[in-house]
Amino acid sequence: MKRRLEIYVFAGLVLVLAVVVYFRLQSTVPGIPGVLASEGKFKPLEVQEPQLRLQLLEKIQKLEYTGSHRNIFVAAPPPPPQPVRSAEKSSPGLAAGPPLPPPLEVPAQFFGYTSARRGGKRAAFFTSGEDVLIVPEGDTFLSRFRLVHIGNDSADIEEMSTGRHTTLQLVQPPEQQAVN
Repeated sequence: MKRRLEIYVFAGLVLVLAVVVYFRLQSTVPGIPGVLASEGKFKPLEVQEPQLRLQLLEKIQKLEYTGSHRNIFVAAPPPPPQPVRSAEKSSPGLAAGPPLPPPLEVPAQFFGYTSARRGGKRAAFFTSGEDVLIVPEGDTFLSRFRLVHIGNDSADIEEMSTGRHTTLQLVQPPEQQAVN
């Protein structure tokens, strides 16, 4: 009984193989594999003016990048954004509110970041004097600042005691002179 079952299974597999090969041969187009022949003959496009339009090319080359985003063709970091000043003027009859606190100063410079391959967690590189600090997002540094977020060209910093925020722009460290 077992031998008879093996023969039936073998015959069934041979039959399936024959059907697959038959349909495979029927569906192929003669010629180079992957190239389909078209019904009509080749007809080139009608080009009215095949010469290069040099005046248009010169006009395009004179265009200057004016976008508000970082220019990908310049290696230097973008300039820091200009602070937005309100045009409100206090009238002489109204009492002036308390003076605004000075902007938050962080005694460090943001000069780079890295991302972990797995998980994508980022860490920023800061210089504080001669020290180089490597700070992951969410950690504290210089015992009073917290790194909130790392962008592509800036780092958001929060002073933990007051809750004030500031943004440090990415700066390129000065090149060191070779000592002979």
